[in-house]
Amino acid sequence: MTTNAPAKLPANPRFSSGPCAKIPHYSLDMLADAPLGRSHRAAIGKAKLKEAIDLTREILGVPADYRIGIVPGSDTGAVEMAMWSLLGARKVEMLAWESFGEGWVTDVVKQLKLDAVVKKAPYGEVVDLATVDFNADVVFTWNGTTSGARLANGDAIPADREGLTICDATSAAFAMDLPWDKLDVVTFSWQKVLGGEGAHGMLILSPRAVERLESYTPAWPLPKIFRLTSKGKLIEGIFVGETINTPSMLAVEDYLVSLKWAQSIGGLKGLIARAEANSGAVAKFVAAHDWIENLAVNPANASTTSVCLKFTDPRITDGAAFAKGVAKRLEKAGAALDVGAYRDAPPGLRIWCGSTVETADVEALMPWIEWAFEAEIAALANAA
Repeated sequence: MTTNAPAKLPANPRFSSGPCAKIPHYSLDMLADAPLGRSHRAAIGKAKLKEAIDLTREILGVPADYRIGIVPGSDTGAVEMAMWSLLGARKVEMLAWESFGEGWVTDVVKQLKLDAVVKKAPYGEVVDLATVDFNADVVFTWNGTTSGARLANGDAIPADREGLTICDATSAAFAMDLPWDKLDVVTFSWQKVLGGEGAHGMLILSPRAVERLESYTPAWPLPKIFRLTSKGKLIEGIFVGETINTPSMLAVEDYLVSLKWAQSIGGLKGLIARAEANSGAVAKFVAAHDWIENLAVNPANASTTSVCLKFTDPRITDGAAFAKGVAKRLEKAGAALDVGAYRDAPPGLRIWCGSTVETADVEALMPWIEWAFEAEIAALANAA
């Protein structure tokens, strides 16, 4: 055991799971082309918003007949808009394996008051999709941002399903391969994998979802900010850049900069490769140390973005206090910022390994985690 601090710090210690690290070599000068002080309804504003939609489609490989809209309220706004607008036409199954999925369950059961079937898995696991009735509308997260557990694939989702699949993909989009033919609604926010600014969400609708919107009217009133149809028809303008409310053109420019960077590194394949290299560096470290484990039980379900770790040393009696101590030491040393586990999750660390993070920084962080762990263990021994 050594108590000497490692010699090298990560060049960028930002490992927060949202808002996430900006793209490499980011500078505010990159936003000089933002049309500040101009209306988002002016030609230049509409062009920027449409460009953001078009680049999103290109990089993610979204089918041509799927609609992509920029909506208010980040990913939360996009998910709520989908649930309030689409659910209630048929039975519903809610799947949850972390805190945000739990939140969607609460909204559907307690706010919309639907008699939904609720299936949950503990932190670190996912619901077995083979047990799910996809003739119902099914709501789920692809990647558990607070649990570090994700779906390995969508193979269990039938192509001939009768219900809609509504997928919160906010920490998966741009870092994982989403099976578009199996997903009817996909939502995410700019501040996750591409490190964009907050407050804006993306809502992607399949033709089946559009058909539901145009053929079904919910029993509850819809706030203006949730309305996707007018007189029984989809408001097409939302999906070409005519946003429901005023967007930040500075944030739009920031998103465009991130999208163009993604293009420059090979698009989706390049983004996925970076996230897998980052999470792989953590997995290598975990495999070499018997006092730390990935919270994900099955390696096939281990997230490549929001990597959640737990301490397993038997000398630790108060897991929450110990994990907080480690996180504080890392922050004080300048090795890692905002890496404590989410407040509702089991105690431990959460290291963002999304595509904007450099693998060299993840590798440089690993010895610092060992150093902080040993320092906390020594503090326990001295207090005994």
